[in-house]
Amino acid sequence: MILKELLESNNLKFDDKFYEDCEVFTKLLQQWGSVHNLSGRLTKEDINENILDSLYPLNFIENHESFADIGTGAGYPGLILAIALRDVKSYLIEPRIKRVSFLNFVKASLKLENLTVLCNRVEEVKDLKVDLITSRAVTNTSLLLDITKNIKKENSSYLFYKGSMLEEELEIAKINNYKIVNRKDRNYLYIKG
Repeated sequence: MILKELLESNNLKFDDKFYEDCEVFTKLLQQWGSVHNLSGRLTKEDINENILDSLYPLNFIENHESFADIGTGAGYPGLILAIALRDVKSYLIEPRIKRVSFLNFVKASLKLENLTVLCNRVEEVKDLKVDLITSRAVTNTSLLLDITKNIKKENSSYLFYKGSMLEEELEIAKINNYKIVNRKDRNYLYIKG
């Protein structure tokens, strides 16, 4: 299924520029990914599925003026969100230099003026406060909440892309005011600030 059909079948609608940008991202990821081992899943279908996975929460989260994605890796979800939400100040926090180089190359190629890529561990980031903190497959919920304290505003929200261990993680983290949305094998944990 082509990307536009896939996204629209999941109630996600974007303009032609977005799809052009995704095409460039896909080609760059396939080129860089095979050389630098950025992602194990480099077929167009796999990339489209990861793009959908990155964007699906736009169906249920509130709008935010800024977000930071922790451990962006090959671009999911942070880079994809930055492409889709060009009016939102976006920060990708990634400690691995090869991945940061790729993210900066995509940023320059797509002229993403809303995007800042930080080569750092999130717990070492200073002078940054965001409305939404996102992360996919980095660590457990409790640790994510702890290591992102320094970039959190008083009322920041969180969006974590989680797998099957979510229920156990929630018990340990002892958080309130959250919503879990499930799609396929993915749990999206949205903690409203």
